[in-house]
Amino acid sequence: MPYGINYVTVIGAGTMGAAIAGHLANAGIPSTLLDIIPRELTPQEEAAGLTLDDPKVRNRIVQSGFERMVKANPANLFTRSAAELITVGNLEDDFEAALTRSDWIIEVIVERPEPKQQLMARIEAAAPPHAVISTNTSGIPIHMISKGRSQAFKQRFLGTHFFNPPRYLHLLEIIPTPDTDNAIVARMKDFAEHVLGKGVVVCKDTPNFVANRMISFIQSDLMEFAIANGYTVEAVDALTGPLLGRPKTGTFRLNDIVGIDIMALVSENLYEMIPHDEDREILRGEYSTAVMKLLIDNKLLGTKTGQGFYKTIVDQKGKKSFWGLDLQAAAENGELDYVEPQKPRWNSVGDARNLPLAERLRVLVEADDEAGELIWHTLSRTMAYASKRIPEIADSLVDIDNAMKWGFAWEMGPFETWDALGVKETKARMEGEGVQVAPWVADMLSSGKDTFYTYAGDKKLVYSPLCKDYVEVERSPKSLTLSDIRRTRKKLEGNEMASLWDMGDGVMLLEWHTKVNAIDGPMVDIMQEAIDRLHGNATGLVIGNDGRNFSVGANIFAIILAVQSNMWNELEMMIKMGQDTFMGLRTAPKPVVAAPHQMALGGGCEICLASDRILADAETYMGLVEVGVGVIPSWGGCKEMVRRRISPHMNATNVNPTPYLRQAFETIGFAQVSTSGMEARDLGFLADTDRVILNSEHRLDEARSEVLKLADAGYRPPVVRRNVWASGRDVLAAVNIEVYSLQQAGYISEYDAHIARKLGYVLCGGDLSQGQWMDEQYFLDLEREAFLSLVGEKKTQDRIQYMLENNKPLRN
Repeated sequence: MPYGINYVTVIGAGTMGAAIAGHLANAGIPSTLLDIIPRELTPQEEAAGLTLDDPKVRNRIVQSGFERMVKANPANLFTRSAAELITVGNLEDDFEAALTRSDWIIEVIVERPEPKQQLMARIEAAAPPHAVISTNTSGIPIHMISKGRSQAFKQRFLGTHFFNPPRYLHLLEIIPTPDTDNAIVARMKDFAEHVLGKGVVVCKDTPNFVANRMISFIQSDLMEFAIANGYTVEAVDALTGPLLGRPKTGTFRLNDIVGIDIMALVSENLYEMIPHDEDREILRGEYSTAVMKLLIDNKLLGTKTGQGFYKTIVDQKGKKSFWGLDLQAAAENGELDYVEPQKPRWNSVGDARNLPLAERLRVLVEADDEAGELIWHTLSRTMAYASKRIPEIADSLVDIDNAMKWGFAWEMGPFETWDALGVKETKARMEGEGVQVAPWVADMLSSGKDTFYTYAGDKKLVYSPLCKDYVEVERSPKSLTLSDIRRTRKKLEGNEMASLWDMGDGVMLLEWHTKVNAIDGPMVDIMQEAIDRLHGNATGLVIGNDGRNFSVGANIFAIILAVQSNMWNELEMMIKMGQDTFMGLRTAPKPVVAAPHQMALGGGCEICLASDRILADAETYMGLVEVGVGVIPSWGGCKEMVRRRISPHMNATNVNPTPYLRQAFETIGFAQVSTSGMEARDLGFLADTDRVILNSEHRLDEARSEVLKLADAGYRPPVVRRNVWASGRDVLAAVNIEVYSLQQAGYISEYDAHIARKLGYVLCGGDLSQGQWMDEQYFLDLEREAFLSLVGEKKTQDRIQYMLENNKPLRN
């Protein structure tokens, strides 16, 4: 649909405002970023003879916020060049001009109602009548901010609560007021989902909306329980992170990152605004409040001050460790003692850690140890609290689940967790412990409905306490997940590592489903089955999955095992089979579309390069990293970088290939990995015809659609003969000189140089007497020969072994 949002003004260049402008730039939307003018000069400005009227001085505050956003780590921007879409200005000189051209105006200033109200008066006077106006706030009532404005203003005004950092956190809460035009809400929701890549929850205008209302209770309750029952900071974070399908930050590390002062302020403000909430006293828990106050009084506010619940200790050898606050000493005696970290261990956790999440949670809540007690406590209280917030903060259970998954990167929301544990059984256990759940849960169970979610054919249903029945879950028509496919589609082939699914209309999906999706023999078997079907009646193939990473590359354990067993013929066959399989995908008579996400490294990158199209998730970290384990890409990675980065330029006359070859050489030789899907294009992994998908939930559907488009356009496989430029011995000599210079300067080791010379040889097409066009198979043969040569050397074997043992490269 035509969203009509082509230019945006963001008012407020603090951490959040600048990051919102950055994410708009990621989506290709230009904006002006505005902030106040300074009231006094800095010493540096005075020394330079500047005045308060100087444009550089007047834009100092906004420029500082902009530069801080650009330099942030992790990066706010997909690529540095995206910053060119942001224009900076100030609220005195540039206000009217910026607003006049804007289709959306976002206010992101200090979290106090009065300044926001004053700014809204100015915005109303200057904004064009078509512009949508929103406030970004985490808790101030939206209707309060529009107080005093005209009805016409209120109809196009709403809250847009981005989660920080906007690039990485999927959630956008949209909060209309009773006056907001429903068409504006629908338009902004669609724009956020399809253009900005957001998961949108439309919230009620209640205190802290949905996600922050929930997390405030969860964090406060968990801290109080942990301190009262003798748990350590490390223990709590170990039990409330990935073990529960949540980020590594756990509980106390999350508080440090957000800011302990911010967490305390949010809790206190929320307490005052929810006198009707039967559980609000936990926000003023005796122990947690005492500890938070102690830290704040001592200005230990977390990451931003360098110390909070954790303190970084550097030993005499320069090694860092993170010591946790002694919670009990802090709560009872007001002492700020930090304890040397000791990795907590529980038998129940060790037994359950590798189980699927739903099964893992069922085992853990039954565990008769400290781990089980804490996990049951936090899950049961979270589920009970979520039930009691319906319909106050949301009418639909889906909104609460999505808010927690998208806002805090949980794998399962509270009601999904409850279903996994068993609603009837856990309700009885909670009530037996004096934990009350909302009456509507009993109504649901008494009506014969045992779960919050169910399915009717291919439709996902959720129980509605308002309708007292199941209703269909509202989803974007482009949302498609592996769980949808597994539930509604036929599995064509499969084994313990990979599956081939029917996506409909003859399109197949090749899914890998191991822990890190390291490519191994059983995966190759299913790839070959897919190739056979591409030569039959299939329309095309999508390669994608929903694992933590798309693929981290080949199974290097299998490689080192073959080396140690002197299985050289088998190893060569393994490499040749991989090459033949990837070439089989490349030359298949039907289109192949790769849909990578997160890490696509080594062989995971190479299978993308072998595809006709790449539809990469915005958060795709792609690279040919084989030099880190002492080898070079051997499944077509070198060949593809030559074909993509060098060969296109050689169709013209009198072109020197050296600059282009140097780019490919550095990309592979320095194991460069893109920090986003957009940067993967800059590194040469994505072609102009490939696309980056900002909304992760749309990736598989878009890939399927791309297959059908290619098929409908009369797809024909690419030519693979005499299409790759071999630069020859003169360019190889230049490469070897550069390698020598790097070694002499101390940038690379002697063995790095040895690997680099092998890489250069392959990229140049060997020592041919002159440049010429060669077949793709010629380069594959060079790759395989160089790989087998390197893997036979002890230093490469040491690198592989070190990577397996330490998960980081060895420089030898």
